[in-house]
Amino acid sequence: MAEVMKHEFLLGFIKIYILQYAQRESVYGKEIHEHLTETGYHLSYATLYNTLHGLENKGYLLHEERNVGGKIRKYYNITDKGRNALMISMNHAQMLFADLDYNKNTGSPSKTE
Repeated sequence: MAEVMKHEFLLGFIKIYILQYAQRESVYGKEIHEHLTETGYHLSYATLYNTLHGLENKGYLLHEERNVGGKIRKYYNITDKGRNALMISMNHAQMLFADLDYNKNTGSPSKTE
């Protein structure tokens, strides 16, 4: 149960991670999977590719097929819509985390004006 909750909560951050990664350079699924594994997050290939396809279906990513060593790989690039979504998502995430600045005496979230 705890693993399922962890997976659900982190999937939104994974989407932001993918968009941010694609903003820096073209990326393919296996490469993203390896980077996530290095950070300690184990995501199945099925979940990763479903996430990539979902981001592409929403217009946040576009793929191009490249022949690498005789194998066809899909490389994903961020779109203008994806850049905008990334900027908005990161701003909202920063605001939410800033709001979780707990008062040491009460343990309740701080009130922002």
